[in-house]
Amino acid sequence: MGFSPWLVFLISVLVQTSAILADTDPRDSSALTAIADNWKNKPSNWNGNDPCRDKWVGIICTGNRVTSVRLSSFGLSGTLSGDIQSLSELVYLDLSYNKDLGGPLPAIIGSLSNLQNLILVGCTFSGEIPKELGQLSNLIFLSLNSNKFSGSIPATLGNLSKLYWFDLADNKLTGELPIFDGTNLGLDNLTNTKHFHFGINQLSGPIPSQIFSSYMKLIHVLLDNNNFSGSIPPTLGLLSTLEVLRFDNNPQLNGQVPSNINNLTKLAELHLENSQLTGPLPDLTGMSALSFVDMSNNSFNASDVPSWFTTLPSLTSLFLENLKIGGQLPQALFSLPAVQTLRLRGNRFNGTLTIGSDFSTQLQLIDLRDNQISSITVGGSQYSNTLILVGNPICVPGSNDKYCVAPGQSNPTAPPYSTARNCSALPTPCLSNQLLSPSCICAVPYRGTLFFRSPSFSDLTSPTTFVTLEQDMETKFQKLNVPVGSIAIHDPFFDSNNNLQMSLELFPSGKVQFSEQDISDVGFMLSNQTYKPPSTFGPYYFIGQQYSFTNDLAVPSQSKKTNRLPLIVGASAGGAVLAVAVIAIAIFISRRKRTPKRTEDRSQSFVSWDMKSTSASTAPQLRGARTFSFDELRKITNNFSEANDIGNGGYGKVYRGTLPSGQLVAVKRSQQGSLQGSLEFRTEIELLSRVHHRNVVSLVGFCLDQDEQILVYEYVPNGTLKESLTGKSGVRLDWRRRLRVVLGAAKGVAYLHELADPPIVHRDIKSSNVLLDERLNAKVSDFGLSKPLGEDGRGQVTTQVKGTMGYLDPEYYMTQQLTGKSDVYSFGVLMLEVATARKPLERGRYIVREVKAAVDRSKDLYGLHELLDPALGAALAGLEQYVDLALRCVEEAGADRPSMGEVVGEIERMVKMAGGPGPDSASESMSYASRTPRHPYGGDSPFDYSGGGMPSTRVEPK
Repeated sequence: MGFSPWLVFLISVLVQTSAILADTDPRDSSALTAIADNWKNKPSNWNGNDPCRDKWVGIICTGNRVTSVRLSSFGLSGTLSGDIQSLSELVYLDLSYNKDLGGPLPAIIGSLSNLQNLILVGCTFSGEIPKELGQLSNLIFLSLNSNKFSGSIPATLGNLSKLYWFDLADNKLTGELPIFDGTNLGLDNLTNTKHFHFGINQLSGPIPSQIFSSYMKLIHVLLDNNNFSGSIPPTLGLLSTLEVLRFDNNPQLNGQVPSNINNLTKLAELHLENSQLTGPLPDLTGMSALSFVDMSNNSFNASDVPSWFTTLPSLTSLFLENLKIGGQLPQALFSLPAVQTLRLRGNRFNGTLTIGSDFSTQLQLIDLRDNQISSITVGGSQYSNTLILVGNPICVPGSNDKYCVAPGQSNPTAPPYSTARNCSALPTPCLSNQLLSPSCICAVPYRGTLFFRSPSFSDLTSPTTFVTLEQDMETKFQKLNVPVGSIAIHDPFFDSNNNLQMSLELFPSGKVQFSEQDISDVGFMLSNQTYKPPSTFGPYYFIGQQYSFTNDLAVPSQSKKTNRLPLIVGASAGGAVLAVAVIAIAIFISRRKRTPKRTEDRSQSFVSWDMKSTSASTAPQLRGARTFSFDELRKITNNFSEANDIGNGGYGKVYRGTLPSGQLVAVKRSQQGSLQGSLEFRTEIELLSRVHHRNVVSLVGFCLDQDEQILVYEYVPNGTLKESLTGKSGVRLDWRRRLRVVLGAAKGVAYLHELADPPIVHRDIKSSNVLLDERLNAKVSDFGLSKPLGEDGRGQVTTQVKGTMGYLDPEYYMTQQLTGKSDVYSFGVLMLEVATARKPLERGRYIVREVKAAVDRSKDLYGLHELLDPALGAALAGLEQYVDLALRCVEEAGADRPSMGEVVGEIERMVKMAGGPGPDSASESMSYASRTPRHPYGGDSPFDYSGGGMPSTRVEPK
């Protein structure tokens, strides 16, 4: 049955009336609507067809044309539609920090002739960079870093004569740097560009000499972590404006460093480490601005101590490791006024090490391991900071001198910096989605990670350095009228790419939570480099996390205060017509609508379960969990809107909700045909309602109203351990942080085994069932397959096999006898997954078998270099003990495996060995790279092995 002609006519009239009333050019309105159709999680007030008049969040208009789109950290997912071409007046496009926004970048974007800033930092755009971007003749700011772009840099980008900022770092780009070839322009034509940021790619070939000339205005040249070959061109010495130079970590870069490098008198940071450079050690005489020098691990000719060692007044950090430099170190080196770190290990320094009484008060570390120093003289007061002489003749066997002890034993490093919060006891704790600001106010911060690509300092123990940054940010944000009240920084460290990382939290001013428009403004300030840090921090970029907005903070639509009386009458009439049309359509649909059938087990309400029970054990036993009505949950999730959709799985979807108290919750709604039936649903209610531990996810309540099966959990914001290991969450975990996460998970499982009454076997321990809260504390989740044990006193139960392929205990699979040792096996697999970041079972390769076959206890790191996750970092204290424990957990016989209590004890010792506070500390373990994850409750569904059939893929226990 179709719509009647009169109804179609009336709707058509109303649409035309709406277009007449609109402030926005119809081309822009249609384009934004089409673009938004490809996205999830768009701003809450993107409704209607008038973005300019209704002040859509992130949209700025000039007249009736859209000139700016700023939507960083909104959690947008999907692709960028080619409809972007219709926004012909667009000047600014910023879609940064939306980690699920990707796919190819539409080539048609090259038609936006007015575009000045194209900023897509921290998304997942892939494919080749469109050559059509070279048509954007007005482009000033091009930032495509931290995506997945591949292929070569288009030569057409050499047409961007107005370009100031050019950032393609942290992608998968290959090929050579394009230069003018007689026909096509290249990067050597970009004489107004000041920033070449091309690091962390796979670029190759020689560095062309044409790319450097006296016409260039470059201040930052970052070509680090690539595959460039050949020598450094002597034209480098023509860049008189250069301040930061990074050629480090190009293993095929060779030849001599140009002798005219000391013409770069403005250069502050020089990185040449980890290459194959040859010839004499470069002469840095006269480079008075130089503060950071690293030329370690090259093939320079053997030489004596160069004269320029003591002539660099700004020097803070000198890294010259493994370079065969000989002679006696000059005493004046230790007296340079700004010097902080001297890393000179692996050379041939000899004679007496003399540190005079006038050594710099900022000098924190002197590392002279593996040299030929025979004696030491320290004038005046004893040098009390870190001095390492291990591997020198002065350190004879059995020496107890503190200088002869390897780092990590009696030379502890200072704990990572964290902004002080000197607050008296609060009357009530902060809500789960809030943190305590430095101003001692509970609020929801905007969080992310700052990456400083070349700071001029190396000492991370001085609080003054980071307090200065905090104060500078607060001052500049306030001057720009951005509602940031206070700023917190914590956990600074140098990552494997020699970038200084630190976690950043921005707290709102005068309110508990930022609005959507606030996040649009703040994100743009950081992605667009509007905020400039103090010069000592050097070039930076920021990766923001998705910000969680509560429903009541949505930005309302606003109308302009103009005289629309002549049109209001027509609009009112059209509205009345539309109302009639809508009512007619609603009646028509309601009469045609059929009630969907429900399976029998889903139609059972909690009341019916209770009434049909024949024993007390068949009804859910509640201790603390509350019951919700379906209407309550529909309200707190905004009618289960797509905007609140934060995950999905075989059981259905998970939605973010906000209780009337302000508490954020995760609402897991089962659907017809779900892999989770009534038994698993009831099991999770019964078990979670009576277990309470900081490392076990909390059940807030459940709903069995209106034939629904819904569970309500605490909201855990930082995704799953699996997402962190695969890089999907943006939460980066180094070795120490992973140890603390594993320890937290072990404590959760040990609690289930040893303190729950009766004991509980989880049966589905895996990385997607370990959640990470705002402080990266681990929380064990998903108890749908769990079983209580011990009622018969034997600590085991015969049951059909259930679990997830790759984690499943082979003994349990063969005997169907479930014990706590089955969880121990799964936990051992999890430990191996954490160390390798590999799936337990993938393409026939079983991680347990792979590690067992590769282990060689006579080698460093047990010979597991090829299997270990490269993102772990270099300091892996306790790794051998960790691997031993994991392999004990995956012994074939359960009797040979440790208990979870023993596992906790051993991992605690490893955490102490690795250094730093334990997992119960509030802020020590946070390190975010990019982008807030999809919510953890949308994890994998387990393989359910039941009955007498064999699984389709055999679990290999060895």
